[in-house]
Amino acid sequence: MAELSERAVSYFPQSAADGEAEANRLNQSALEFLFGAQRMLFEEFVFLTDEMLERTRTETQLFTEFVAKMAGAHSVKDVKTMCEECGQHQLEFFRRDSERLFRHGERMIATTSNLIHGRR
Repeated sequence: MAELSERAVSYFPQSAADGEAEANRLNQSALEFLFGAQRMLFEEFVFLTDEMLERTRTETQLFTEFVAKMAGAHSVKDVKTMCEECGQHQLEFFRRDSERLFRHGERMIATTSNLIHGRR
């Protein structure tokens, strides 16, 4: 019976050490996840401000072109041609903007997946 209690006492410190190591590993994983999430939020904020600035710049440029062409139009045919050209510019801008946002969405999904799975 004394042997059994000695084995239990000698086994318990090893089990406590394993538990402590596991707790440290879990704490490290949680800390890495929080830092990764914080980094991801910061990157999203930077992306958002860059996108807003780029969108404003492009819209201003398109509006300036529209006003210049409208001022240069002297007939109904010129106005019709100008509207068609400006419509094409708007569609091209929308296509490029959508593609850029789609690529960003793909990167965000990959980053989130890596963050959840503990990869960098």
